[in-house]
Amino acid sequence: MPRLKDLPDVIPIFPLPGALLLPRARLPLHIFEPRYLAMIEDCMKTPHRLIGMIQSREVPGSEQRPLHTIGCAGRLTAFSETEDGRYLITLSGVSRFRVRQEVTGFTPYRRTEVDWADFTRDQGDEECDPKLKREVFFGLLKRFFAHHQLSTDWESLSEADDELLINSLAMLCPFEPDDKQALLEAPSLQTRRETLVMLMEFSLHGGDDEILQ
Repeated sequence: MPRLKDLPDVIPIFPLPGALLLPRARLPLHIFEPRYLAMIEDCMKTPHRLIGMIQSREVPGSEQRPLHTIGCAGRLTAFSETEDGRYLITLSGVSRFRVRQEVTGFTPYRRTEVDWADFTRDQGDEECDPKLKREVFFGLLKRFFAHHQLSTDWESLSEADDELLINSLAMLCPFEPDDKQALLEAPSLQTRRETLVMLMEFSLHGGDDEILQ
């Protein structure tokens, strides 16, 4: 994994609504639009092989949707090509970043100048959540999955470490893009879990019930 001082100042970005990448997590993607096929090809020529995943904001009348200020960069760690020219890739989360400004140029995809300084802990050790009450958390999670008719391997999920459990659910659960952004911007694993609990409770009960902590 590249060290903080080795991370580039400019990266290509993939503003895919609802797609969330977190540090030390993996995100599989199916690439088929010509501009993003070009982005992958250019990315593989760089030493860092980084792509920034970021949410865009819907602004009426805007020709190009503005970006949120915080995203997460992933290193392209798996790649395969289908017979009809599509790419199947995996990004491994490296670090969140703050957008300084967009960079103009001749690429068909968007690029941004970024700052990594606020997210040095993203390249540290895995986090744990000392206040996670698994029995209570899994009770809520099972109600949420049943409500949305979702399935999972509950045995594997129950055996997952705190970070893998919470981050995987944050990435996979069907929340709105702004909710995904809130999960991304959570300053710690504990606050991400608290945000996740809030979103699941709101989804189940419209926000009227007391939020579980």
